[in-house]
Amino acid sequence: MGMLMRALPLTVPVLAAALLLTACDGGGGDGKSGSACEIGEVSVQIGSASVAPAAGDTGEIPVSITNQSAACTLDHFPSAVLSGGGKEATVPALKGVKARKLKLAKGDSASFSISYVRGADGAENALAAQTVKITLPGTDTSKSFPWKYGPIAGKADGSGPDASVSAFQQVGD
Repeated sequence: MGMLMRALPLTVPVLAAALLLTACDGGGGDGKSGSACEIGEVSVQIGSASVAPAAGDTGEIPVSITNQSAACTLDHFPSAVLSGGGKEATVPALKGVKARKLKLAKGDSASFSISYVRGADGAENALAAQTVKITLPGTDTSKSFPWKYGPIAGKADGSGPDASVSAFQQVGD
């Protein structure tokens, strides 16, 4: 019995170490240089949007990220989840676009955008979004922002909202 109790705490750090290893990209000896950018260590802001004025129009919401901390990496697409009216939908990545791997030093910025087709108010297939939850790739920390850009039209095939997220772009150089 006593031996079982002693073996248990050992498995936890081993498991954590295994998870850390898979999350790292093998670069850098300090463990920080290859780490994913995390909300809390970067500031996330939704910029001035080009809002779709009427149903059927397309709008674009820019999201900028500025690194406030040690160098970090954006490797894959950002996650954006729209919710409202008791419904939730993950915004898919823009079709045909490859995700870029960006390294952000302290003070560096990157951005992406959420494009959407405005739905008609009260339309059955439209998502009356009230919030958008942003999560950076490789992390599970998210930040929610109010969605003030109108309902999002549903896709014709019923597979969710007619919206997409772009790949990250480096801001300035």
